Amino acid sequence: MKAKAHHLKDAQKKTWRFSDLIGDPAVGARWEKVRRYFFLRESTYDMTNRCNIRCDGCYYFEGSKQFAHENKAPEDWRDLMKGEKARGITYVVLAGAEPSLVPDLCQVCFEEMPLGAIASNGLRPIPRSIDYKIHISVWGDDETSLSIRKAKDMLVRQIDNYQDDPRAVFVYTFTRENIDQIHGVMEVLARHGCKVTLNMFSSPVGYTGPLRHTPQSLAHARQTMLALISEYPENLLFSPYSAVAHTHIRGLHDLYSCSYPRMNSSTAIGLGRSFRQYRADLTWDRTAACCVPDTDCTDCRHYAAGSAVVTARLFRHASDPDTFRSWLDYVDTYLAVWVMGYEKGENLCDHMVAPPGHGLVDD
Repeated sequence: MKAKAHHLKDAQKKTWRFSDLIGDPAVGARWEKVRRYFFLRESTYDMTNRCNIRCDGCYYFEGSKQFAHENKAPEDWRDLMKGEKARGITYVVLAGAEPSLVPDLCQVCFEEMPLGAIASNGLRPIPRSIDYKIHISVWGDDETSLSIRKAKDMLVRQIDNYQDDPRAVFVYTFTRENIDQIHGVMEVLARHGCKVTLNMFSSPVGYTGPLRHTPQSLAHARQTMLALISEYPENLLFSPYSAVAHTHIRGLHDLYSCSYPRMNSSTAIGLGRSFRQYRADLTWDRTAACCVPDTDCTDCRHYAAGSAVVTARLFRHASDPDTFRSWLDYVDTYLAVWVMGYEKGENLCDHMVAPPGHGLVDD
């Protein structure tokens, strides 16, 4: 153990060339696999201001975007997608408040922009002709869902709609109160062959309710995530570094510097230049633009935010073999969750690695 610790310390002190980091055949192959997707440029779109359920702590119903007038004209959406493609957007995320209520508009988006994902509560099936990834939100077991989402038998209905659907990824969001419920939920989802990823509740601005995480619940969620990775390797799309990044006591912005316009004033390159978050009336506001607008940025550990914020920090992670492997695992996970046809590989790093410049926990 002491020899291994010395070896790790020596590895971290060494200045690594990038060619050294990808010299391992498995690492080199993973690098070649993920870098083919570096062309992805995303923006997000609120499809409607309606939802068929109302969840405590829902970010959509904070701020002014919920009051935007719905544009229901398919041709306006088609023109928007054509314009987005012309300015370099290659990937769309259809969200707020519930896209399954407007399948005709989702169809138009898919016809113009073939890569994307839909965030849905999964209570209404989305036509198979819309070949986007579909992220189905799960906030605990059915008793908890009834309490905080006011809907009965959510998991059963979600599975009925999306079992055996290659588009579907069930997204389990850890709140402060539902961490241990994942075991029962995961067992059910795995029994039905469903793919699952993990998310952390990130408080809307001003939210101080019982779903908001504490240092204790962050640590509990992290250990639970690590156990699940070992227990459900076939069903769970996640990695040890994903657990570290999303359960750290510091939020994503403090750890990595958020790339989205709301927190990033630069328009020179990357998301600061290209990202827009459109409201249901097809307008957008740079000062509010991020993937989960009206979230408290200091508390943001959202999986959607991390998929862009962490993956954008390649150079910070190209410091030593373990840190780089962890980053590759994170990117591999993100692509499997968000891109149709992309299959996640085995994690290259099986232990926790600290984010660059930080400890595993930090005070």
